[in-house]
Amino acid sequence: MATTPRGTPPGLRTLAGYRRSWLVKDVVAGVVLTTLLVPQGMAYAELAGLPAITGLYTSVLCLLAYAVLGPSRILVLGPDSSLGPMIAATVLPLIAADGDPERAVALASVLALMVGAITLLAGVARLGFIADLISKPTMIGYMNGLALTILVGQLPKLFGFSTDAEGLRDEVADFVSGVADGRAVPAALAVGVGGIVLVLAVQRWLAKVPAVLVMVVLAMAVSSLFDLGEHDVRLVGELPEGLPPLTLPDVRLDDLGPLFAGAVGIALVSLADTISNASAFAARTGQEVRGSDEMVAIGSANLAAGLFQGFPVSTSGSRTAVAERAGARTQLTGVVGASLIVLMLVLVPGLFSTLPQPALAAVVITASLSLADIAGSRRLWHQRKAEFLLSVAAFLGVALLGVLPGIAVAVALSILNVFRRAWWPYNAVLGRVPGLAGYHDVRSYPGAEHLPGLVILRFDAPLFFANAKSFRGEVLRLARAEPPPRWILIAAEPVTDVDTTAADVLEELDRTLNDLGISLVFAEMKDPVRHKVERYELTRTIDPGHFFPTVEAAVAAFRADGDADAHWTPGHSSAGGEPEGPS
Repeated sequence: MATTPRGTPPGLRTLAGYRRSWLVKDVVAGVVLTTLLVPQGMAYAELAGLPAITGLYTSVLCLLAYAVLGPSRILVLGPDSSLGPMIAATVLPLIAADGDPERAVALASVLALMVGAITLLAGVARLGFIADLISKPTMIGYMNGLALTILVGQLPKLFGFSTDAEGLRDEVADFVSGVADGRAVPAALAVGVGGIVLVLAVQRWLAKVPAVLVMVVLAMAVSSLFDLGEHDVRLVGELPEGLPPLTLPDVRLDDLGPLFAGAVGIALVSLADTISNASAFAARTGQEVRGSDEMVAIGSANLAAGLFQGFPVSTSGSRTAVAERAGARTQLTGVVGASLIVLMLVLVPGLFSTLPQPALAAVVITASLSLADIAGSRRLWHQRKAEFLLSVAAFLGVALLGVLPGIAVAVALSILNVFRRAWWPYNAVLGRVPGLAGYHDVRSYPGAEHLPGLVILRFDAPLFFANAKSFRGEVLRLARAEPPPRWILIAAEPVTDVDTTAADVLEELDRTLNDLGISLVFAEMKDPVRHKVERYELTRTIDPGHFFPTVEAAVAAFRADGDADAHWTPGHSSAGGEPEGPS
């Protein structure tokens, strides 16, 4: 395989080592992929509140940019159903007064440039961990809420009419009112519902057949055969010919603030989706995921789309899976797909002119169903109720507040959950279990033995400002046991840090215990933490001889310090108890 200079873009490195045997597979996969790119690109553009043609512009530019800079060999970028509602929620309020589609395109292009800049800078600064700000339970809840929002928003188009409502509750009310007023178009409903049933059926029983393509072709055939345009069914119409020129979008200064706020949320969701998809497909092909390189590539793809009347993009798990099943080996698959879209726009821009709008609604609705993770929600309910409640809260955040506030709610819930676990960490009194090495939680082993006068406490978290008082309260509770212990031994291996607030609490706690005739002792404290303890000068109050390398060594020292003939006593230690907060 040919070698390339350091710093060569991934696409050029792949080209230098390209194998002739891959060419046919990449071309075939590109053709198959195009059959999905075109209808989904148009459908997701309309989901974002933009003209259908912008979805094709976006697909072309992001595929070409990622082919040059993308580190993944088969990952497919493009308009995404999860981003569409976020784009609409950002752009549509800014054009509500006049509804000018050209202004909407300009705003969406600036949004893509902002998302691209944020993602690119995050990649250069190696801030890939940002994608971890949304935990899996809150992401499940967010996506379930997003799926419901998309589904409800597409129902009017499915029924052949439109509404101006914003927000889930208003959209439901307007949809019900529209149906009650007789605004539904039977022919449109037949096409839309038939399309949904067909796509789901083909996906269920003929998984290798491109379901969306089959549905779109049949919908256009029915439209032409029965002249649906004359029966009040809205059609896509002829698309503009060719590609747009390089364009710097022109927006008002006061638009930039709302656009930036939306761009941050979109970038976060796009990054989380990209890292997740890249990891999943890299595991199958034996590639290594380079998060920062992915962020740079995604950022560049968004910048390219934004300069050619496009909108923000992300990776697509479904389209990547289609490319993989079709035999894709490299990003040449995406280049073929982009080239075919360009050829269509140049040579046959009227190819999809008879496609009914309800068919596009069917594409979006079936995509929204794949976003929902009901099985994941059930698993959370059975495995961990607290995380199920987090998921429900994220779902309600999207459903009641909207998609952009919903992502803020999801991030806030994820961060608060981290603090909750650190604030009220699990702690356990330990005892000796005959026949089992080490010391173990007396709640798991109620018959564990203990030495009279010795309590062994394990605190499963770093000690810092948020939980230091919780730690102090648990130790003092153990100190008030009858009879009182002589030593409270902290099994400190899980304590990975001690901050200055916790150091002050430890100093005060040690003095309090000394006044009660009780020694505070530590075992298995990690060296970096022990160095901090010394730097905080805690050894002025805590006896330096009360730090032991192992729990066994501390127990031996306790016995040597008191009654060497003391026996281990069976049964639950009277000093045991549940942690003060939720575990």
